Order: sequence, then C-alpha cells, then structure tokens
Amino acid sequence: MALKFAATMNAINRGLESTKPARGATMIEDWESALADLDLPGTKGILRDLASLRKQLEKDEPDADRVHALLHRLGEATVKISERADKNQEKIKSLGEALTEAGEEEGDEEEDKEAAAAPKRARKKS
Repeated sequence: MALKFAATMNAINRGLESTKPARGATMIEDWESALADLDLPGTKGILRDLASLRKQLEKDEPDADRVHALLHRLGEATVKISERADKNQEKIKSLGEALTEAGEEEGDEEEDKEAAAAPKRARKKS
C-alpha cells in the first residue's frame, strides 16, 4: 500500500497533467485492487468513480471536465473514508486532499459574474 501512496502522491505533486493517461489508468487499477478488499462505507462509491476515471484515461481524448469532476469527488470521498481507516489515516487524508485540489486545479477559468447575472434567454419566435 505504501508504494501506491507514494506513486500517486508523486504524480499529483509533479502535476497530473504531466502523468501519461496510461500510467494514470495503471495506478487506478492498483487502487481498485487495494480497495476491493476493504469493507468500509463509501468504498463502493470510490470504486465506481475510479472505474469512471480509468475509462476516461483510457480514451484517446479524455473529457478534461469529467476527469476534474471525478478527481474532486474522489478526493472528498477519500477524506471522508480516512476517518474510518484502521491504519494509514493521515496518508489517506492527505491523498484525498491532494485529489480534491487536483480536481479544482484545472478549473482555472474565472467565473464570469457578468454573464451569470445576465444569462442568455431563449429568443421568442415571431
């Protein structure tokens, strides 16, 4: 398990965008195997999101928005599950926090407050 933490945290610290999608998919498969044996509330949801993330990374052109949403959701779920872990609690929590940040990281497009205040309305047919 320690190797999984190290590999994943190294990828996050280097920047997930510099990790090849195939390598990311392999790391996800490792996590899926590790989590399959855990009987904690929340693991099924994490496994489901990991499978979705792996499928995105196996595509020729992953949907970046979907990937970031999955990373964020995985991060939040991982932080929650860390509280119930018997061991590696701090590592699991740190991983969850890093995933949450990574999911938000690419959302660098600033909110357009003006557009949000005046949404486009459907034109009426004359």
